[in-house]
Amino acid sequence: MLSAFLRCVAAALAAVFISLPLPAAAADIVKISSPPLEERWFSILIDDEQVGFYRQALFRLPAHTGYRIEANGSVRMKIMGFTKESSSRESYRIGTDLALKEFEVEQTINGNRTQLQGALGPGGLQIRRTADGKTTQRLLKLKGKLFPGPALNLVPLFRGASVGKVYHVQAFDPEEQTAKEVKITVLGESTTPDGQAAIKLRNNLYPFVDNDIWVDRQGNTLLESVRDGLVITRAEPPEKMAAFISGMALAKKDLIYDFSLVRPSPPLQKRPSELTGLWAAIDGYAEQIPLLSDGWHQVEREATGRLLFRTGTLRTGAAVAPAGQPDGALLQPSEGIESDAAEIIARAAELTAGLPDEQAKAKALIAWTAAWLEDSIEDGGSALKSLMSRKGNCQTHAKLYTALARAAGIPTRFVSGLVSQDGKGFLYHSWAESWLQGRWLAVDPTFNQVPADPTHLAFFEGNRLQDLTPLVGIIGKISLTILEER
Repeated sequence: MLSAFLRCVAAALAAVFISLPLPAAAADIVKISSPPLEERWFSILIDDEQVGFYRQALFRLPAHTGYRIEANGSVRMKIMGFTKESSSRESYRIGTDLALKEFEVEQTINGNRTQLQGALGPGGLQIRRTADGKTTQRLLKLKGKLFPGPALNLVPLFRGASVGKVYHVQAFDPEEQTAKEVKITVLGESTTPDGQAAIKLRNNLYPFVDNDIWVDRQGNTLLESVRDGLVITRAEPPEKMAAFISGMALAKKDLIYDFSLVRPSPPLQKRPSELTGLWAAIDGYAEQIPLLSDGWHQVEREATGRLLFRTGTLRTGAAVAPAGQPDGALLQPSEGIESDAAEIIARAAELTAGLPDEQAKAKALIAWTAAWLEDSIEDGGSALKSLMSRKGNCQTHAKLYTALARAAGIPTRFVSGLVSQDGKGFLYHSWAESWLQGRWLAVDPTFNQVPADPTHLAFFEGNRLQDLTPLVGIIGKISLTILEER
């Protein structure tokens, strides 16, 4: 089974569907010696509508003592009157036989957040649960080995399965904190509905409903199908998921909110509007993703890979001194930012007429954009389109302001990153940086801030999909530590 939170499908399906007969068996199946060590992304669909996403990655532990599985994602489903929203971050340490050794799970189900930690010990699995500010402990007694949900599809191939072979295993259910008896049947060689060669498995994880699984010969899950395709979990290329996830994160939609929320440790003690500077550390930011290091903030990467951000009055050294002149392209139109459109030029001229300097012009354009656009969770499209429609999310605000600023002769770029917005943590957001008085200044046309408050931590420049693609390698993976507030 790919994901723990997909167990919530069972509650909607069990009462209304019955299982289907098994297909005919095929040839024997080869044994694999180790699980596939790579990151995989999946879409979750109900009746062909995408309702969620899922990421899974496996890593080998030092000295070949076993593996670590990371599994996280989010799903929002409504089937026959049953509604459930669930997000999950899971980490499992397993042995060379895939059996569970330790785990950490954070789940948010219908708004209720639970944290679990556990380790295998004498007598069974010791579980520590924290919810609603209360912590409890219990011992889950076991009869044999226990397997985490993300390892179930590997068990038959790991043991050298043959067609018709049936495996009975105990699977850990973090939502119920129980061990569930699961029967996995090897059906044989098959192809996925889209024609990929695969080995087909079936398990009884959901009562009265078939869970069919297609895996390749390396053990990678290609597809899972509940009730003959009613609910599908399908492997997807990372670039396809990048479009879905980046758009959802920047729109701050419910589906991705808990997954993308970055809770700082310790929490911010001051409101963002009360700060003049921030010093923060980010861990888990992939080394291959470039840094936006010449902007309003100061950022450096330590040897450990940790990023150190300094903003506002906590910037030091070269970050405080004026930088070089910006690229001339930042005065030109670009995709989605039509600064050469007649309507954009005319509006910029009207709003900045008679103002004494570029700083005053930027403030006027920011204030007007914030007031002109009605906030929505959907991107309103290009700057020109949103000028007409008068609605959009943070991306829309940033594109329209950037186009107006460039039309007014102010070099400006579209940036995205994290910002503290609701007091609970940091969310992904888009804003702009304008070249004012010989340096970059962060400005936020969504919140009408000039300059933007110091919690704005910029990661990327650009509003195109390819500019935002690195988000897929960050969301759900990074942690943030507050080192100093000023």
